[in-house]
Formats: sequence, structure tokens, C-alpha cells
Amino acid sequence: MAYETLFSPIRIRGLELKNRVVFPAMGTKMGTEDRLVTQQLIDYHVARAEGGCGLNFVEVCSVYGPASPRNFLAISDDRYIPELKRLADAVHAAGGKAGIQLWLGGMAVGSDPDAAMIIPSPVPVKGTDVVLPAATRETLREAAQAFGEAARRAVEAGYDTLEFHAGHNYTPHSFLSPYFNRRTDEYGGSLENRARFLLECIEAIRNNVPEEMPLFMRIDAHDDYLEGGLTIEEVIEFCKMAGTAGVDVLDVSRGNFSSAAIKYEVPPIDLPRGFNVDNAARIRRETGMATVAVGRINAPDQAEEILAADKADLVVMGRAQLADPDFCEKALTGRSHDIVQCVACNQGCYDGFVSAEVPFITCLRNPALGREAEFRLKAAEQPKKVLIAGGGIAGLEAAMVLKRRGHEPIVCEATGSLGGQFALAGEAPRKEEMKAAALSRGEQVIREGVEVRLDTPVTLQLLEELQPDEVISAIGAAPMELRVPGSELSFVTNSHDVLSGRVPVSGRVVIVGGGLVGLEVAEYVHGSASEITVVEMQEKVAKDLGDLRSICVMENLHASGVRILTHTRCLEIQEEGVVLETEGGALTTYPCDAVVIAIGARSRDFSPVRTYCEDHRIPFHVIGDALKARRALNAVSEAHEVARSI
Repeated sequence: MAYETLFSPIRIRGLELKNRVVFPAMGTKMGTEDRLVTQQLIDYHVARAEGGCGLNFVEVCSVYGPASPRNFLAISDDRYIPELKRLADAVHAAGGKAGIQLWLGGMAVGSDPDAAMIIPSPVPVKGTDVVLPAATRETLREAAQAFGEAARRAVEAGYDTLEFHAGHNYTPHSFLSPYFNRRTDEYGGSLENRARFLLECIEAIRNNVPEEMPLFMRIDAHDDYLEGGLTIEEVIEFCKMAGTAGVDVLDVSRGNFSSAAIKYEVPPIDLPRGFNVDNAARIRRETGMATVAVGRINAPDQAEEILAADKADLVVMGRAQLADPDFCEKALTGRSHDIVQCVACNQGCYDGFVSAEVPFITCLRNPALGREAEFRLKAAEQPKKVLIAGGGIAGLEAAMVLKRRGHEPIVCEATGSLGGQFALAGEAPRKEEMKAAALSRGEQVIREGVEVRLDTPVTLQLLEELQPDEVISAIGAAPMELRVPGSELSFVTNSHDVLSGRVPVSGRVVIVGGGLVGLEVAEYVHGSASEITVVEMQEKVAKDLGDLRSICVMENLHASGVRILTHTRCLEIQEEGVVLETEGGALTTYPCDAVVIAIGARSRDFSPVRTYCEDHRIPFHVIGDALKARRALNAVSEAHEVARSI
């Protein structure tokens, strides 16, 4: 497919972009504590510009000094110009165009206790007597002026365009939304009044940039989960005002961090691909303004279809380019089958961002994210034959890296197909993309020229035959058994057998284990089961899910009528049902027709092979669930590290 519209140029005022792909402003945690650009951030953007992206937006940049939180970028002082210029220059040298997202974070700056929260109305702090005050008129005048000064600095730093962030519950959105804005002065009440602060910011920006520089604006299509919030009709009317004030392009997003609608900001795999495109199309149609479609657009054919149908003028492809920085180049040159596709797992890009233990964002599909310079592959000094036991997502990653470095990897998979647990996870509802990604990775590895042997467990005889120089064990983990009386009964099975379709279950089903896999089994059997109960011994279920996936999964379980019992242990399984002990020690027998054990997985035993390797002085590596059962993100990262080290 040629993707003629996707890779056609577009001109907005004096800016010409070579294609319609936008790499959006996304939080990375790659700045310094003192809000400065780093070489790491430059390398991150350069990789996407070199990969063919039309326009790179630098993540949220604080415009107002008192409200600039540490560890976020800032453009609130002239001292930030030199490093911001270095980033813009690097993107230009890589063949791209660069923009900055101008940001006033509102309550989102609360991560820094010294940063001022600029909000429209007083907000009580839950569990305290503290009330956060509303911004004064003087503060609003200063903040609007700060947007103008930030725009001037961006021009001095050599940026091609700017984006005014007016969405996601940040200060401008909070003023526009009647849910947050309860003011009775000229900044509250009617839509015209609620729009006043935003229009003052836009005017200040426009007055400080050249006439030929376009201005983007990120907006929410409407408010979700906020009773009495913004409607799309109000957003359309505001966008018309913004267009008159000088905004050229509408970047139509969705979500807020004050409710479950945060799931729309970094939408997980549970949300449909392109879920927000029709909103962008309507806003484009009714305002007559250029728009950017946003929200789970992760494939070139999908992007082409949106643009060719005249639903938008550009498309945001953010996480698609986190997963594969060469996304654009591959699609443009007819190699779309080689794209490493984002599966919206959120493990690295969102869960990593909000975790205090993770230094910067990562990606399950791309371990080099944030380490672009460090992870450039180097040719092996001495090519080796490396036997990889296991054709799951970790084993395939290791094989690909080894092959590209000049080694001779041989993948031996005990079953008849590649993909392992990642492919199995794709059997759960709404996770088809994970299965497709696992199978696609297998095809990519084969196209790369890696030798793959299916239905081939690694035995001592095979080791004698192949005589490998090194061995990697990536054989994964097997479901743990529940050691209680009755666990051997015929109607007791495990999560893997259910998700794979080997063992169908119906009637009244009890699932022992309320982690990710147990909940996915609950969703999987919905429809075939007449009654579903999840039993979890801890205080809550979904503890191993990220925040946004958890929101979606729990909403779906609630809608499906799944019963969840926490602080509850399974003591015994009898013909008539499971014997449960609640937190207070009370016992009850729960009638059921099938029991599914989903209490976790344990690494498979590979000790004979390990011993053989030790005896023959063959370097032996263990990666992924074969080492310890955990997230796929860790398994792929580990595989990459080991393959780089050989």
C-alpha cells in the first residue's frame, strides 16, 4: 500500500511538513530536575525525526515560573533557551520539524510541593482542612503574559511551531470546563467568560510569534465522567473563537486526570483503535479548521484511511513511534510488515511514567527507548552459534538482536507455534492485538533469516548435535498448582488451558486468583458461564495491572456481573463446590460447576540443560519468565540486554 495521503506534504501558514504524521508531546521524565533538556531527550527525538516523522512536539513545557514543577521541562526563563535550541537544531539536522507544547499544569503540578497550582475555583484537599485557592485576576494576567514570553523564547530557540495545551484538566481546560470553573467574575459563568483566559493566552502567544508561524491547540473533544462538564457543542464554539484569535490547527484529544477519564489520555488496549477520530472529524467539519486525529492510531493503513476519508488533516502517532522509531520510514518504503507495532499495553509509557521507581519511560516493544545512543547495535567481534530455547516474545527479541549483530541464533520452540505467553494473553477479550504482535514478531524473525525449529524441545541430545557456543533459556513459566484437597478433581483446570481453548468451561465458574490472568479468564468465559465468581485472598484484585488497564478491566467486569470476593481463601474443592474462608474466619461452600486456578506461574525447570552447559563450559543465560514470572516489559528488556552482551 502506498499510503499516498499519509505521506503527502501539508502547508500550514509558512510551515510545510513532508507528511501528515505528528509525534506528540508525551511525558518522558528525560529532563533534569532543574527543568532542562538533556542529551537523552535529544537522542529520543532525533531517532523519530531520522525515522521519517513529519513533526515532533517537545513535551509539556512550563511557561510560568511559579507553576513550573521540577523534573518537567520549562520555557519560563531565558536560561532555558540554549538547551531547547540544541534540541530543535538536532531535530532539524535529522530532517524533521520541531514544535513545543506550552503548558500551565493546574493541579497536575502537585508533584512538586513548591509549584503553584493555578486553578479557577477553590478546591478542598481530601482528608484535610486545606483548601486550594482560586487564581486571582493578577495571577491570570501574569500567566497569560507568560504564555507570550514563552512563545518568544520558542521562536528564539528556532522552533517551527507551537502548541497551546488547553486539554486534560490542566489550567486552561479547567477554566473552560463548567465542572471545574465555578467563578462568578468575568472568568466564569457563560462560555464566553470561561473562554476568556484561554483567549488571552492565545492572543499573547500570537503577538509574540511571526505571522507565518502556525499555532496548534490541544483540546478535549468533550468532558468524560464529569457531570455537567464540557459538551462537544461548547468545544466547537470555543474552537471557532480560538480560530479567530489565531489558532490554526486543533489537536483533538480526550480525558482528564480527575476521573476515570484519564484512561483516554494514554488509552490502553481495552479501548478501540481510533476511538476519538469521529470527534475530530465533527469538530473539523463544524469549525472549518485543520485538525489532528488522536487516540490509538497505530498502523499506517489505519492512518491512511482516516486521512483519505477527510476526517482529519494530520494524525498523531505517538506510541506507535515509541515502539518503532522507524515507523514512518518502513511504511513509506513498503516495509510496513516490518513495523514493530504498539499494542497499548501501557507498561512502559504510562505505568513507567507514574512510577517513582522508573527513571524514564520505556516500551515493551522497544527496549532502546530512552537509550537510543547507548543501544545502537554493534557488530559482534566473534560471531557465535547461540541456541535459544523458547520462541516466546523474549526468545524472539534475543534472536532478532543476535542476528542483526552477526551471530547465528537458532530458536527451538517446544510447541508448534511462536509467541508464547504473549500470544496466549492475546486470547483474552480486547487483546487480539497482542496475539497479532506476537505472531508478527515471529514472522519478522524468520524474514530476518533466523533459523526457527518448531516442535523441538531442547534436549541433551540436541545440544550434542548443535554444539552451540552459548545457550539462552527463554522457556517461560507454567501455571502454579493450588495445593488444597480436591484440586485434582475433573472440573478443576488452570488459566492457561482455559485461555488457550483446550478446556472449555460453563455454568457456575469459580476463578481462584484475582490478578491480571484471573480477571482475564473471568472476561473470557463471560457468555459461556452462567455465573462467574473471582476469589482473591488479598485486599483487592488487579494489583498487577497498571492504573489505566485496571480502570477498563474493572469497568468491564462490573458490566458483566462478575462477583469478586476479596480477603477470601480457597481451602478445599469438593464435588458440590469450593470451601471458602473469609477474612473473619467464617467458612462457606460455594456451589460451582468449574474451578479455574489462576494464582500465578512458576518458572519451568531447565536444570539438565543448565548442568550440561556448566559441565561443557558453555555460557548459559536465563531470561524472561524462565528466570522469574513477571511483566512482558521486563522479559523483553532482559532479552535485549543479554543479546547485546554476547
